[in-house]
Amino acid sequence: MPKKWVVNASPIISLTKINKASFLIELCDELLIPKGVAEEIDRGAEDDPARVWLQQFAGAYIKDVGSIDAVISAWDLGRGETEVINWAFTNPGWTPVLDDRAARNCVHSLNRRVFGTIGILIMAKKQQKIEAINPLLIQLDQIGFRISRDLFDTAADLAGEKGI
Repeated sequence: MPKKWVVNASPIISLTKINKASFLIELCDELLIPKGVAEEIDRGAEDDPARVWLQQFAGAYIKDVGSIDAVISAWDLGRGETEVINWAFTNPGWTPVLDDRAARNCVHSLNRRVFGTIGILIMAKKQQKIEAINPLLIQLDQIGFRISRDLFDTAADLAGEKGI
């Protein structure tokens, strides 16, 4: 089954800060970045890594996702999260890629699968795109990505490593 991802701002921002945004293109078969997500990132500083990546490498993946289903809008999430979830909800086979807890809860309530930044790193390790996940998890922590000790250890374990 093809991997089709619709991605929110947080994974783009986090992965660009650790120089691994290429995984968004390399690890899936189809990538979609909702227009609302792109506009959110584009409001950043001119030299913001996510903004630069979006302008240089991701323009072809940006799409207007259309109207929002009332079931999704009722969650009152941000525009980006709403557009990501709506696309995945109304287009079978697409997986939302987001990190926000409330947005993930919305996806789970719809009985859909969700993926996030750490899941992308685990996949990259399993596909041998990286040698080790622990240094990247540490980098995420250093840039302000919230990662609990339990999540760090679970991610390391799923990637076939021991937590530190």
